Amino acid sequence: MATEDRPPIRLDQFLKQQGAVGTGGHAKIVIQAGEVTVNGAVETRRRKQLAPGDIVAYAGEQWCVGATQES
Repeated sequence: MATEDRPPIRLDQFLKQQGAVGTGGHAKIVIQAGEVTVNGAVETRRRKQLAPGDIVAYAGEQWCVGATQES
């Protein structure tokens, strides 16, 4: 599926999808505490819409939005 065909994803949903947090409540806490960055800047809005190519970092891990995961 092409990146353009994917619906936008919110920051809190993305963290759950990547397995970085277990619940939406946990995502809310870490985002609002300033523990998550998007493209190198602290992001405190859990409903922030991410775009393909955005780099999300949390707890020493980083992910590229829209990148496919290799198993």
